[in-house]
Amino acid sequence: MWTVMRKELRDFSRDRRTLLLTLLLAPLLYPVLLLGMGWLAENRAKTQLDSELEVPVVGAERAPNLVAFLATLGIKAIDPPADLYAGVRSQDIDVALEIDEQFAADWAAGRPAGVDLVMDSTRRNAEIPVQRLQRALAGYGSQVGALRLYARGIDASIMSPVALGSRDLATPEAKRGLMMSLLLPYLLILMAFLGGAYLILDATAGERERQSLEPLLATPAPRGAIVSGKIAAACAVGLVSLVLILLAFKLSAQFAGTMGQMLDVRFAAIAKLLLILLPTLFLGTTLLTFLAASAKSMKEAQSHMTWLMLLPMLPILVLAVNPMKSELWQYAVPFLAQNQMILKVIRGESIGVDAWAVYMVAGIGLAGILWAAAVHRYRQERLAISG
Repeated sequence: MWTVMRKELRDFSRDRRTLLLTLLLAPLLYPVLLLGMGWLAENRAKTQLDSELEVPVVGAERAPNLVAFLATLGIKAIDPPADLYAGVRSQDIDVALEIDEQFAADWAAGRPAGVDLVMDSTRRNAEIPVQRLQRALAGYGSQVGALRLYARGIDASIMSPVALGSRDLATPEAKRGLMMSLLLPYLLILMAFLGGAYLILDATAGERERQSLEPLLATPAPRGAIVSGKIAAACAVGLVSLVLILLAFKLSAQFAGTMGQMLDVRFAAIAKLLLILLPTLFLGTTLLTFLAASAKSMKEAQSHMTWLMLLPMLPILVLAVNPMKSELWQYAVPFLAQNQMILKVIRGESIGVDAWAVYMVAGIGLAGILWAAAVHRYRQERLAISG
């Protein structure tokens, strides 16, 4: 096994370009991705939260006090275009305000005065301007309503029979990890799952296509030792790449501004992430070994990469549509288990011994089954026949 492992690592190291891409591409891209996300988040906050918001207002002259109140909150009323609805649909306008023609009469009579928001609810880039305007209008309505009650000698607190408060039990770590709870698990799981893909595909399907696998199978070495040596070599490369990725994650988080401060990058958290991802690396490598051994060419083996990249995304899609509480059985489901455990690390929550046990037994057990399937495939004599 060690002989095959050294042989595969030596062959892989000869292709220096592939070696550098495997080991360094993800660690270099990760800081760029994290720093870019941090810059985009901070830039969006500065441009949409702190800057003055210009809102086209139809009928601004009907509610001068409202317009003046909005101006104190950094919301400036501007003249609407000729076709306001077309401007909103074409995304030239984030949100607009339309004041009813009967606003002044209803206001003077003490009736609810009509004000309509004009927006496109499907546009995520307009969420912040819409929320700013909604909060401002709600605040204006509450303030005027309270003043009207006081003018009539009525305590405004009578309109609030229930004093609603909230006690947020979320830990600071959980709040910091909320923004990265969707993207980070997928990236880490994908990088671990396919960390040894390049080596194992070349060591199996590539050698079969080059007809260099037959001499290796003709030796008296047990097929299990040959398969284990190839898997060990791929796991070694994947492990080095994974360590570099986690170190890059720790380093880049320290320079990512507000986004980086939301993440737990202590060495204890990094070590937990590495331990969580190790069974994923073993699982992906054994699965690729079995698939590559069943492929007749390198091109056919590489075609599996398309659907393999989608597998880690499945639990994220399921949780996005149907959020679930963390339960023990989830730690036995591939990819869902990794996703749940990474989220716990990001949120700064402890992982119970029973969860670790179920996760390790299920992950390593499934990888062992795939290893046995790959060994069985290697024992078939037609494996040495290419084409």
